[in-house]
Amino acid sequence: MPSLTQILSEQLTAGPLPFAQVMELALYHPEHGYYGAGPRRIGRKGDFFTSVSVGPLFGKLLAMQAIQEWQTLGETEDFTIIEQGAHDGQLAEDVLSALEGRPLRYLIVEPNARYREVQAKRLGDRVQWVESLAALQSGPLHAFFLCNELPDAFPVHLVRWSGTQWQELFVTAAFQFVPGEFSCAELAEETKQLPTDLAPGHTLEINLAMLAWIRELANAAFHGTIFIADYGLDAEEFHTDSRASGTIRRYKQHHLDERILDDLGESDLTTHINFTRLIDEATRHGLVQRDYDLQGRLLGRLAMPWLKSLEGQPLDAATMRQFNSLTHPAFMGRSFRCLILEKPAH
Repeated sequence: MPSLTQILSEQLTAGPLPFAQVMELALYHPEHGYYGAGPRRIGRKGDFFTSVSVGPLFGKLLAMQAIQEWQTLGETEDFTIIEQGAHDGQLAEDVLSALEGRPLRYLIVEPNARYREVQAKRLGDRVQWVESLAALQSGPLHAFFLCNELPDAFPVHLVRWSGTQWQELFVTAAFQFVPGEFSCAELAEETKQLPTDLAPGHTLEINLAMLAWIRELANAAFHGTIFIADYGLDAEEFHTDSRASGTIRRYKQHHLDERILDDLGESDLTTHINFTRLIDEATRHGLVQRDYDLQGRLLGRLAMPWLKSLEGQPLDAATMRQFNSLTHPAFMGRSFRCLILEKPAH
């Protein structure tokens, strides 16, 4: 069976491809993609850490938020926790364990059969699955939707400022970048919103897939709340000189670098998401911003009712370590951001 590099080389001999197409194959090719073949190992023995790999506290905090949303909506029988990007099911297990017997349904949006198999082994009949967001257009009618580090792994287009115009970056058969005309009209429209006073060579990521995703989520049938946790920036932060090469990076064995065309399929490719643009698109399609902040501050606010309920009793050492890892600015508290959107009823 040919390797991903061979597959790409054959495609590239017909002409350069937009980086978004290369990134999609590198991450999601069913056999050779970094994520396509099945869940990757996360944590100390993997390529990166997540809030989930810190321990079960992240899931506990999300479970408390889900319970609050359920109560706000009148404890409806069809209320469902919906997760997308569930990976190996660890976050779902943590949330379900923290629900303490409350009769809340759990639904995972997962198109990859290999992931569903791994999740089913962990979760059994405690959850149900759908293959796409399109299935949510028929229900449930009340839900708490959550995702952790999802849009940062969507394929992105790369654009570069020439000094006079924005151009898209394409990948050649030599696995090098060359500028060219935009590959689609939507990308051309997005660049009209970008500044033109940047230094020549300034590179940005345009996440069209993220915009399509939030539009589809806005069209889902449910009334409730959407919780998004990811690493990202506000729009103006992408335009500083210190980020002139963009934020797209390669992760391998906890090593971070800019060699994004090396070891395609064997390394994670990820980019900071533009929260300003995400919020703009969300509100344009009827979603309402409730809260947006650094993860440390937002999770701290979510945790306050729980911490008060302890009535001064200290957290055990393991829980305190997890809380610090999730919220302290020196750890994940500053590098990640959280967005909570309200989704009105249709």
